[in-house]
Amino acid sequence: MKFSKLTTTHGGRIALAAVPVGIAAAVLMGGVAQGQVPVSFAVSGSQFQISASQLEGTGFSQYAGVATDSEGGKHTVAIANIKSATLANLCQAVVTETPMGKVGVLIKAGGGDTPASASDLQIGMTGLKGDASFGNIRIGVDASTVSTKEKGTAGDFAQDADTVSIKGLQQTAWSTQASVFTLTGMSLELTDGSKGCF
Repeated sequence: MKFSKLTTTHGGRIALAAVPVGIAAAVLMGGVAQGQVPVSFAVSGSQFQISASQLEGTGFSQYAGVATDSEGGKHTVAIANIKSATLANLCQAVVTETPMGKVGVLIKAGGGDTPASASDLQIGMTGLKGDASFGNIRIGVDASTVSTKEKGTAGDFAQDADTVSIKGLQQTAWSTQASVFTLTGMSLELTDGSKGCF
C-alpha cells in the first residue's frame, strides 16, 4: 500500500498520504511465504485494474498473502477485506494476450447517484493509490487476530479499522471476490487492449 505520513483527526480517525510502495511492501510482505489468499479459485495469468472516484467501506483489514495460479505459480499480494463497500464510478479493466493479439475487457458501473456496492469484499492486490482515511485504525496487529471474518497467518503484520474511505482509488490486483457485488448501470466493452482504468 502506498501510504505514509500519519495525521490524526477528530473521532479517532487517521488520514494516510501516498508514498513509495517499497516502504509499505517491506512491512506488509514480511512472513508472506506462509500466507495464502483464502479463496477457492486459482487466479489467472493476468492482473487487472480497478478504479473508483470514491470507495466507502466498513469492517476493514489488510495483511500479506500469496495468490496461486492454475500452474502452481505464486504471486505476492496484499489482501484487503471490506465487510461492506460502495464504489462510485467503478471501472475494471483487463488485457489478455490471444493468438489474434491483445484483447481487453472494460467494465464500468456505479455512475451517477447510485454507486456499485459489495458485501464481504476481498481483494488480492499488488498496488494501490489514493487519498485514504481510516476510522479507529490499528496498525501492527497480528494478522490472525484482525477484526474481520477473514484473517491472515499468525505472526504476520496486519492492520484493521472500523471504516475506510479512499478518494481517487487506483488498484492493480490478481483477484477480487464478494458474496454480493451489485454493478448498477453496468456497461461492458471489448477493446484492443489500449483502454484501461488509469
